[in-house]
Amino acid sequence: MDLSGAWQRAARGAMLLGAGGALKPTIFAEMSALALSTGAINLGQGFPDEDGPAEVLEAARQAISDGVNQYPPGIGFPVLREAISAHQKRFYDLAPDPDREVVVTAGATEALAATILALIETGDEVVTFEPFYDSYAAMIALSGAVHRTVALRAPYFQPDHDDLRHAVSDRTRIILINSPHNPTGAMMGRETLELIVELAHKHDAIIVTDEVYEHLTFGQTHAPIATLPGAWDRTVTISSGGKTFSTTGWKVGWMTGPSDLLQAILAVKQFLTYVNAAPFQPAIAVGLGLPDAFFEGVAGVLQQKRDLLSAGLSLAGFTVSESQASYFVVADALPLGFADAAELCRHLPELAGVVAVPISAFVKEENKSGYASLVRFAFCKKVEVLERASAQLAGLAR
Repeated sequence: MDLSGAWQRAARGAMLLGAGGALKPTIFAEMSALALSTGAINLGQGFPDEDGPAEVLEAARQAISDGVNQYPPGIGFPVLREAISAHQKRFYDLAPDPDREVVVTAGATEALAATILALIETGDEVVTFEPFYDSYAAMIALSGAVHRTVALRAPYFQPDHDDLRHAVSDRTRIILINSPHNPTGAMMGRETLELIVELAHKHDAIIVTDEVYEHLTFGQTHAPIATLPGAWDRTVTISSGGKTFSTTGWKVGWMTGPSDLLQAILAVKQFLTYVNAAPFQPAIAVGLGLPDAFFEGVAGVLQQKRDLLSAGLSLAGFTVSESQASYFVVADALPLGFADAAELCRHLPELAGVVAVPISAFVKEENKSGYASLVRFAFCKKVEVLERASAQLAGLAR
């Protein structure tokens, strides 16, 4: 049977088509399976191993008991849309209309998929920064667009502005940014954000911004690009509650932006999941209303975990880039004699009892050499797990 179809574009875009057209697992699936089969500590996939705040979990249980178990409205329950609007005002002085400028989605992933599929015509160009989260590449390819990238280089992972100017043209439909950035943990500076807005106006492009790590920053405050002069009218801002509240399995995300853009995206989104996560929506609304001390605390605890794992990686002999945000830290294995991080990651369970992910998995094939020795480690784990992983990794230095 011929199984050709659009799935091949998506898989090829995400670099998951192997020799002869066979579908390969994502690097996350491969490394998580390796951790499971070997009993290694999984610092590859970015999910926490601790539950979120008790108030949020209890709100979900209460919603289930109260019968909030059927379809919510297509754009999300009012209580969550109002909480998202209030959150944007509280932290960023943005005031999206909860009835017209906020849409609840099945995580940020659905929001990104719906946005790209809704706003792209075949042959349009989408510019992302590289390394890039793999779902970006899959959706760009599925939409029939051309994927252009701008390199982020170690150790600071900031784009060259001339490279950015060269990548964006009149063919660019979307400039897709991710700050705080996965997989590098970098945050874009204001000058870069201002240049993106300038280029979007010059070339009539739409800005799509993935901000799921917005509250998990270390020593600096996240500034959404939508707050910059001239940005709001052409920006779709995407975030979710999974990372902030350690509820990644709930898949509650959202989009904010001008009504005309969101209505166009909703035309596609409504035929993807339709709706999702009924009892979890009011629970995330509770989370968004938690006091400042919660948001400061969750970032502070995560920063301590970053410092713990970074120190362990340094003692093991890696060269470590300082993570400014997110769940992740990037380490260069070249000083340890490993030029191929993908190969190292496949042997790391037997060498150190730890699983990680090569940065090359987030890079186009033709550009992998520039990232070949870099490894991403997740530090969103219990302290005792990070201590054990650090002790085991120390054996690499001997």
